[in-house]
Amino acid sequence: MNKIMVVDDDVNIRKLVGVILSDVGFDVCEAADGRDALLKLDENKIDLCVVDIMMPHMNGLDFCRNARNYYEDMPILMLTAKSEIGSKIESYGVGADDYLTKPFEAEELLLRIRALLKRYKIDLQKTITIGSLTVDSTSHTVSVNGECTSIPMREFELLFKLGSFPGKTLSRNHLVEELWGFDFDGNERTLDVHVGRLRNRFPPEQFGFQILTIRSLGYRLEVIS
Repeated sequence: MNKIMVVDDDVNIRKLVGVILSDVGFDVCEAADGRDALLKLDENKIDLCVVDIMMPHMNGLDFCRNARNYYEDMPILMLTAKSEIGSKIESYGVGADDYLTKPFEAEELLLRIRALLKRYKIDLQKTITIGSLTVDSTSHTVSVNGECTSIPMREFELLFKLGSFPGKTLSRNHLVEELWGFDFDGNERTLDVHVGRLRNRFPPEQFGFQILTIRSLGYRLEVIS
């Protein structure tokens, strides 16, 4: 499980971001300013930081400068109300990896965090269990009772993504961007075709899970108890 530190002097923002991240399986810790965050970096193994710029005692820019002296490869996402281009340039100049302006959509925050974790190859969740199926992202295989088989890569990625968030509805846009990229310009039915193939390949009565279509929203995988 990836551990993310949310650094913001506004307790409401910390709680909001914490709920968004916890709901999809991240482990979250909080810090009230840059100075507090540096202390907690010494005490915890942090995979990524979400950091506000405007804070007392030590602001986000100064935190980033200090953190980069010791944690060169830790992704840092700046989260701030500022929208001026100069602030963005300054953030990147002190070592931030990405920048998101308040107010923000929860889905965009998650997309950016996952992209940073993927970029830095920080992916601690390698194997998941879905019903009677074990899905291994290292070998890209699925297995039942120890018998492994391979499935086409796009189907595997879609199954792993949906299976990583059982009971959660993932939007069509989110799934397409995760699997095919932001600049995908293919047929909009491509995702539906892959979902259909997974449904045919893994009947609910045999494997203990089903992929539901949530009209106008996307898809949700549910484990059948």
